[in-house]
Amino acid sequence: MCTRLFSLYNSCFCAVEIVQQLSHRAGRAFYTKYPNTSSDHPGVIGRMKYILVTGGVISGIGKGIIASSVGTILKSCGLRVTAIKIDPYINIDAGTFSPYEHGEVFVLDDGGEVDLDLGNYERFLDIRLTKDNNLTTGKIYQSVINKERRGDYLGKTVQVVPHITDAIQEWVMRQAQVPVDDDGVEPQVCVIELGGTVGDIESMPFIEAFRQFQFKVKRENFCNIHVSLVPQPSATGEQKTKPTQNSVRELRGLGLSPDLIMCRCSTPLENSVKEKISMFCHVEPEQVSLDHTGLKTTEAAEITYVDSADLEASALQEEPVRYHEAWQKLCSANGILVPGGFGVRGTEGKIQAISWARKQKKPFLGVCLGMQLAVCEFARNMLDWKDANSTEFDPETKHPVVIDMPEHNPGQMGGTMRLGKRRTIFKTQNSILRKLYGDVDYVEERHRHRFEVNPELKQHFEEKGFRFVGQDVEGERMEVIELDDHPYFVGVQYHPEFTSRPIKPSPPYFGLLLAAAGRLPGYLQKGCRLSPRETYSDQSGSSSPDSEIADFKLPSLTQD
Repeated sequence: MCTRLFSLYNSCFCAVEIVQQLSHRAGRAFYTKYPNTSSDHPGVIGRMKYILVTGGVISGIGKGIIASSVGTILKSCGLRVTAIKIDPYINIDAGTFSPYEHGEVFVLDDGGEVDLDLGNYERFLDIRLTKDNNLTTGKIYQSVINKERRGDYLGKTVQVVPHITDAIQEWVMRQAQVPVDDDGVEPQVCVIELGGTVGDIESMPFIEAFRQFQFKVKRENFCNIHVSLVPQPSATGEQKTKPTQNSVRELRGLGLSPDLIMCRCSTPLENSVKEKISMFCHVEPEQVSLDHTGLKTTEAAEITYVDSADLEASALQEEPVRYHEAWQKLCSANGILVPGGFGVRGTEGKIQAISWARKQKKPFLGVCLGMQLAVCEFARNMLDWKDANSTEFDPETKHPVVIDMPEHNPGQMGGTMRLGKRRTIFKTQNSILRKLYGDVDYVEERHRHRFEVNPELKQHFEEKGFRFVGQDVEGERMEVIELDDHPYFVGVQYHPEFTSRPIKPSPPYFGLLLAAAGRLPGYLQKGCRLSPRETYSDQSGSSSPDSEIADFKLPSLTQD
């Protein structure tokens, strides 16, 4: 077991730079020959391999990107990879979290509301996970308590060790075997990210569980990657290794010895610092040989964020400078995205932005709440329903164009929304979005919402050219809107970003970028020759995008 050290700086996590080192280890640990292997890859052992990613010194160190990158590297070697995220908080899931505190929620096919890191796993690895790939303290304790109530422990005293730690290990081993690719084949490698920081009280049961776990699955099938921080105080400009030393020492004291150490730093790691970490962290000096540089990426879109509250008339009186700056940003944009959200704050500003995009014929995409507000804007200004609104914001409105349509049991905050993958049927052949999806009859996308467009008012909109081109299977829920005589005015009730991939961009967003760059008409005239979901399919053998698509630049994209 050799420990290797990597430096990560400029807030960039460049997986390409560690391919050779990690592949070398994978060559010994993952490609050892065993007889009677059932794997499709000659020489690959049939037993599951586990990679545990831990973090030290501070939270938010970059464990999720490391886990995703390592998984991508191994998948590029021909291995089937799955991923598990462990969150030590007591919540059952992330459904009731405030996005200000913990980031936005990511929704899976089965309706699971999970940590955003699972979104990274799905996008990096191009896999489909389930809610059980997100393990929390709340889930573990809930499962153990349920067993105790059923009498499964036969009257024994239920304790953290062994009952909680055993439950953690059983959950990981069970979930690691669940297929995550379309072929339904069991994975070979499971990448596990342990949230939080080594030493936290909340993560102690998980650390102990994996201390036992490494022996249960055999040490040759287990690898621990530890991500740490090498700070560089501005007063001295010297890179400090003490935080990493302490973090590794604490991890080893808890029974886990890192096989790979990845250090995050603001400048390249100096040789003397590497040697010091090598000496104090039990790393062989000759195996510390890596000058890490950041990936250079070319941005396809220049994104400008606008606080929609600054677009409202009240802002002109209270914050006139912010008001004019916000409108200047909006008016200089080539396309507008109004995403999903909850609550009344800023909704009138979003409606103003939508109205401007409609009148000026600027490309527009509304997602979830963004689509609902597009319905409100059109009703107010084109149907002359001046008080048109969602009952979420105005329960007494005389024109409830957006209403609560329960697909859930009311009374609870968590797990009550319309969640997960649902089918949307295209109702017309003449739809821009249908063409962007590859001229299919239906699509299946993920939802997360409580309110819907009022289906009883549908006819009033369509008579004015505001068409509901996509609906649910029963024809009761409006899923996709398009506006006649507009280059790209599209709204979707679902969240297409949940299934978007770096090499398979989501059609609604792809269409917005093409429209903002002025290339959508030509793309459609070609019959969407490069379907966004097939351009870089595994079967195509293509590793780079078509030059015409790759070279376009989007000067500005505004998000409310």
